[in-house]
Amino acid sequence: MTKFSKLPFILSLSTLALASCAMGENVDSADAGAAGATADVALSIDPMGEFNEPWAIEFAPGTNMLFITEKSGALKFIDTAANDGAGRMGSVSGVPEVAYGGQGGLGDIVFLESEAGADIGERTVYLSWAEMGDGGTRGAAVGRGTLSCAAADACAISGLEVIWRQAPKVEGRGQYSHRISVSPDEQHLFIASGDRKKQTPAQDTTNTLGSIVRLNLDGTPAEGNPMADQGGVTAQIWSYGHRNILGMDFDSEGRLWEIEHGPAGGDELNLVKEGQNYGWPTRSYGENYNGDPIPDHTEDDGFAKPAAHWTPVIAPGDMIIYSGDMFGPWQGDAIIAGLVSQGLVRVELDGETAAEAERYDMGARIRSVEEGPDGSIWIAEDGPEGRILKLSAQ
Repeated sequence: MTKFSKLPFILSLSTLALASCAMGENVDSADAGAAGATADVALSIDPMGEFNEPWAIEFAPGTNMLFITEKSGALKFIDTAANDGAGRMGSVSGVPEVAYGGQGGLGDIVFLESEAGADIGERTVYLSWAEMGDGGTRGAAVGRGTLSCAAADACAISGLEVIWRQAPKVEGRGQYSHRISVSPDEQHLFIASGDRKKQTPAQDTTNTLGSIVRLNLDGTPAEGNPMADQGGVTAQIWSYGHRNILGMDFDSEGRLWEIEHGPAGGDELNLVKEGQNYGWPTRSYGENYNGDPIPDHTEDDGFAKPAAHWTPVIAPGDMIIYSGDMFGPWQGDAIIAGLVSQGLVRVELDGETAAEAERYDMGARIRSVEEGPDGSIWIAEDGPEGRILKLSAQ
């Protein structure tokens, strides 16, 4: 882990933006065409540190401490208020052993907003990761523990307990998803469970592959789930027919949105609704990697339709719905981290519809995106020596 001096450079949003009206072939919206460009705003980009395959970034609520998971299994942090804002880095002990390889490793990290405080103190933390099973199988897991920070450069997780496991564990190292989101009322935990490249289980509700599950904060199935009366893992399912979800967030109305990878084409932004089937692998706006076609959605196919979809793909890495003041015109918009698209994709949400507004070329694969306490936007580059960058409006 390398420490950077704070060396901001200034660009304008008009310089970074690739207005989607010039890239109309790249996106189809469930509603109208893409919106126009945002007004010219100066943008400061501050490198804050360099990490080994950063996967998720999350501020502990009420603090300036940004926590970073590294896919190979380490958890680190930047105290962004230290050293005159240049940041002080530290590490976290007590993380689980992970099944590292392919798309597997240490995944998401989330906290509870109700435990916000200026001092990190002790607070609940949720982690996701890939773990080994019998006979070379693997699967995602989510654990809950207590985070405490007794030293300026060291924190520890104690009492970490697995509260959920993807079912079943299968062979392969791909498409775990394992993004976590806590409902605004903090009554429920939503976990994305990828199809693990097995496709057809996403249409089978006797397992949780290709699903979003809705749990109580202790990991038990939530009361009122659409298939609660069937028991077993089926009782956990909130929605299904998903492929590989890599971003989830709630809007100001309490609606859950998710962004997922399609196959060759057909990345999707979905409004997640109770009990809905989103069609994978029976329907998709993409096709199989071997060129075999997949029928597109039709109005009468019985599946929930994406609010927006992309061909060629943007290859989403993460997503937030922006709520800050620094980029005021973006309030309520989805900000999507792009891997293949190497930047940020801003999508305007209007009720239950969505339309791409702009793209911001960052010149690197972007794995994760987070909103800072002051409304700045923080992003993590993908891969070894992936930088954490702070984006601020000037």
